[in-house]
Amino acid sequence: MNWPTFIVDVDKDALAEHAAIRILDVAEEAIRQRGFFTIALSGGNTPRSVFEHFRGHVRVDGLKWHIFWSDERCVPPDDPESNYRMARESFLDHVNIPPENIHRLRGEADPVLEAARYETDIRQTVPGDPIPRFDLILLGMGDDGHTASLFPGTEALNETERLVVANYVPQKSTWRLTFTYRLINAAADVLILVSGAGKAERLQAVMDAASGETPYPISGVKPNAHWMVDSDAARLLDSP
Repeated sequence: MNWPTFIVDVDKDALAEHAAIRILDVAEEAIRQRGFFTIALSGGNTPRSVFEHFRGHVRVDGLKWHIFWSDERCVPPDDPESNYRMARESFLDHVNIPPENIHRLRGEADPVLEAARYETDIRQTVPGDPIPRFDLILLGMGDDGHTASLFPGTEALNETERLVVANYVPQKSTWRLTFTYRLINAAADVLILVSGAGKAERLQAVMDAASGETPYPISGVKPNAHWMVDSDAARLLDSP
């Protein structure tokens, strides 16, 4: 797919619709070439709006989609904070995807053991050697510049061997499960969604960082990732 690397949409609704179309385009191309589509979802309000566009959509060939998550909170699947629960309520309950194609990160399990199990699941399902290559990984950006559950100052930022790790986040006094840069940066496509005026200053800082600098975790994502942002988040990018 020859996408622009940075797209600004007029508002959050337009961003969600545009992102959904992009994902469906990638899915159809992967299915045409290989017979199935692999995607890692993210949490957050912006992805929720994207997922809602998939409800009953004729272009969602759910029998050929394999759904993973790029990170998860260490909570049960019915917890309001669960990324899985958000995706299930907004998307998965409304499409025909076989249960065996929904690869949940088990936030209620021991984090270290679950990270190892999930890495094995990915290796068994997602093509690519030595690193599995997702067709698309969906990411966002937090107010502090984190992405997935790669938070500033945490050990997962320095992981170079593992694909999925348990990452303790002191800022939140909790464990998270997360993809590492090694897995994220091997993906065929990475789509980063950012919306809202509250992200404007951080987005400007990330974009203004000198080439090669990684002052924020999001900066460690491969440089050819595709950004889709709304006008509120992009409002400072043209400032002197």
